[in-house]
Amino acid sequence: MNSPESAENPAAPVCSAKGCRADAVWVLAWNNPKLHTPERRKTWLACEEHREHLSSFLGMRGFLKDVVTLAEWESRPASA
Repeated sequence: MNSPESAENPAAPVCSAKGCRADAVWVLAWNNPKLHTPERRKTWLACEEHREHLSSFLGMRGFLKDVVTLAEWESRPASA
């Protein structure tokens, strides 16, 4: 996952939107079918403010596969 450290909480994942340092709340799971096998999932993290924008960006390209809360994503088994 893309989770650079934030100044407030060194372990807190931050939003993947360019220039945003807000805590991540959402996981956008995606893949590029021209590059990845169907089961492969790449992830972007999003804060509340950028979830819709990042989802639209991936959705327009047919890459978006799932949007779930960060808590839900972290509670999934590793093989999911």
